[in-house]
This record gives sequence, C-alpha cells and structure tokens, in this order.
Amino acid sequence: MKSTVEPLEGNKVKLVVELDEEEFEKDLDAAFARLAREVRLPGFRPGKAPRKVLEARIGQEYARGEAFREALPTYYSEAVKEHEVDVIAPPEIDITAGEEEGAVAFDAVVEVRPSVEVSGYDSLTVEVPKLDVADEDVDEAVDRMRKQFSELETVERPAADGDQVVIDIAATHEGEPVPGMTTDGYNYEVGSGATGIDEIDEQLTGASAGDELEFTADHPDDDEDEPLHFSITVSEVQERVLPEPTDEWVSQNSEFDNIDELRADYHTRMTETRLMQARSARQNKLAELVAELVEDDDVPDAMVENETENRLQDMAMRLQAQGIEFEQYLQFTGQDPATVMDEMRTQAQVTAKLDLALRAIAAQESITATDDELDTELETVAERFDRSVADVRAELAEAGQLPAVRADLIKTKTMDWLIERAEVVDEDGQPVSADALEMPDDPDDAEADGSDPDEAETEPNAELPTDADEAAADAVADASEEE
Repeated sequence: MKSTVEPLEGNKVKLVVELDEEEFEKDLDAAFARLAREVRLPGFRPGKAPRKVLEARIGQEYARGEAFREALPTYYSEAVKEHEVDVIAPPEIDITAGEEEGAVAFDAVVEVRPSVEVSGYDSLTVEVPKLDVADEDVDEAVDRMRKQFSELETVERPAADGDQVVIDIAATHEGEPVPGMTTDGYNYEVGSGATGIDEIDEQLTGASAGDELEFTADHPDDDEDEPLHFSITVSEVQERVLPEPTDEWVSQNSEFDNIDELRADYHTRMTETRLMQARSARQNKLAELVAELVEDDDVPDAMVENETENRLQDMAMRLQAQGIEFEQYLQFTGQDPATVMDEMRTQAQVTAKLDLALRAIAAQESITATDDELDTELETVAERFDRSVADVRAELAEAGQLPAVRADLIKTKTMDWLIERAEVVDEDGQPVSADALEMPDDPDDAEADGSDPDEAETEPNAELPTDADEAAADAVADASEEE
C-alpha cells in the first residue's frame, strides 16, 4: 500500500491510497470466502463452493464491492496511522481506480483538528478562596458538632430560626391535596428551607404554639399559574439546647482529651481542606480562562459532537455502575433529555476550546513531551493493567493511539506551565503566593481525610484537560476491546 496526504481548505486533508492488483487480490479472496459461507449452492457444503463457481453465480462486481466494504476502512486506518493524521470526523471515501478490475486507488477526505493561535495566556489572574482559618470558623465547626448532640426543649415563646416546631400541615392545589405536603405531627426546623417554599419559613418565623396559619405560595412548577394554599397549625415550639463544650464533654464524644485538642484538629483539617479547594479552584478557573482565549467559531462542530458523545457514554457507564437507568436519573433530577443534552454540549464546547488552546500554547512555547516522559506515563499504565511496558506500547502503536497519548501529556505539561505563571489572588484581591498553595510534606495524609469541616464543597470542573495517565489507560482499554 502506498499513501500520501494533501492539505485542503477548511481543516480537511485528503489521503490518497493506492493498492496494486496483487495486494487487493487477497481482499477479494477473503470476500469470496465470506460469501461462500453465506451463499447456499446445490452440491456444495457451506463455505466449500469454489471461487469460480461463485463468480459465475453472483458475479465479480458484487464480490469486489464486498471486498471494498470490508478492506477500505482498514487501509484508510493504516494511512491515518502512517501519517499521524489527527482525525476528528468520519472520512468521505471516493474510489478513483479499480472499481471493476485491476489496481485500486481511493481518496479519503477527512476533517482534522485545526491549529489556532492564542494570546494573553501569559497574563491571567485567577481568584481562589481564602486560605486562612479564623477562630470564628473553628467556632462554627465546634457548634456543628455540638448540634449533633443537642436536645430539644419546649419553650413558651414565638419560633425563631433554628427552632424546631411540631406542625400539622395541609397543602392544596386547585382544591386537591398536594402529595407529600399533607401530614400531622411533622417536625420542622424553622429557617432550614427544607421544603423549598420560602413562604413556609416566613410564616413559621414568629409563630407560637396554638397558632393557625393560612396563606398561599407560588407553585414551585413555573408552568403552574394557580398558587398553593397552605393550612398550618403549630402545636409546639422547641428550642435546640447545645451542650457546653467542656473538656469532659469533648473526651466523652470524640477522640480528643480536651477542647483545645479538638479545636486544633478542626483548624488543621480546615486548613488542609481550604488548601485543596484553593488548588482546585486555581486549576479550574485557569482552565476556564484559557478556554475563553479561543473563539467559538474556531471550534469544529465535529469536536463538540465527539466530546458530547463521550460525556453521554461516560454518564451512562457511571449510572449503570450504580444500577440506575438514564430515565430514572432524569426523574430523580427533574430534568428532561433536551436540558441534559444542552448542558453537555455547552460543557463539550468549553472542553474543545481548552483542547485547542493548550495545543496552541504548547506549540507557541515549544512545550514537548520527551520519549522518557512518555515511557514514564506508559509505565504507570502498565502497572495499572498488570502488563509490561512493551505490551502497552505495542497495543497503543497498533491502535494508532501513541500520538494521542503524547498529545495529552503535552497538554498536561502546558497546564502546569500556565499554573506556574498565573497570578493568584484571594476573594479580597490579595496576592496568594505559589508557596502558600504547595501541598504539605505528606500530601497523602492531607488528601486522605475526605471530611469537610468547613462545609465548602469543591466543584469538579469537567473542562479540565485529561490527565495523561488516564488518557493512556483509556487508550489501552479501547485497544484491548478492539482486539
């Protein structure tokens, strides 16, 4: 097989593939062998009919068409691997010679990942949460622990935020009871917003035992014009009494001997948590800023559609692992398929822009991945799959995935390069040094504790560049499935 590649306009290339007659004859023989197993001829067992008999029965043209259908995708893939064409969409194949006889040639026009130029990446500023933990923050954490051991005490006063009230509640919509909002003897914490209907908390604030409340509230479904009607009777107001944080109480309800040790532990863990949140915010927000350096019009639709499809497959696999069907997920979250698709497509657009931006920055700053660095990544993947590095490399090479793995490694290095150079400030605009965002000497201990005493969650950013290890592992898994 001979192949060449020619650039075309519009982020496309043309692969020209040529096969001599003898080479394609093997594919034609294979096509006849498949047809022999499928076609039933009198006097011959399945798969035993000679080629000449089949040619007389079904014709050379039909068999040649079958050979093209089976063999051309393979030759196309070999040409893509040979020239390391960064394909992002299916090809348009046109047979230019040999359709009826003789040597074969075909053209494959395919869309490829575009190259873009970006600027301004060397002067980016990202904001991260504050790192400092104040005494007030520790006080709140201790109070949350005290609340877990609190007791309720009936009081003769109007209800305030944080109080527990015992209520009989009945809600109707257009004269019909609302499921889940009609019950007696219900314990409700005032100000918690647990129902999602603000009017309930507003009415209960300041209410006393024996009060009967009648009011309306907007229906949570925006499509419903008629409001909800509520009738609530308050039978009891209870105050939450927290235990005193004495040394004795601490020793009885924790692993620590006194309140100072407990507070010190909270301070340490909150500091570690805020550090990890700040590091995550730095990378997530920087990725968003870098993606914004690429114009939407520079991103091919094929890249967005591919990424959207990858996200859908990933979601389906994660839901399946939890024993949840996609339709069930939609019911649980109250979303419709169109909304989910729109959100995924929006995220996919950002991911595609980030991909192009990182590749552009790597090219402009001459950031590359050495063979030794690639070997290190392959060693990590080989350990994960309990395989030899040579086997992993061979599988990736056979599948044409080595360039993709190297590209992901380069993107990871480029993101690290940007992190080193970005200006970081906290919520007050005060500079945050790189040293302040370094992990402690034993990062495993810092990251092992999944608890979050600060109750501030770190949002994962789906637009971050794929870790090179993960990309290589996925490529090996895909290659193994193809085998």
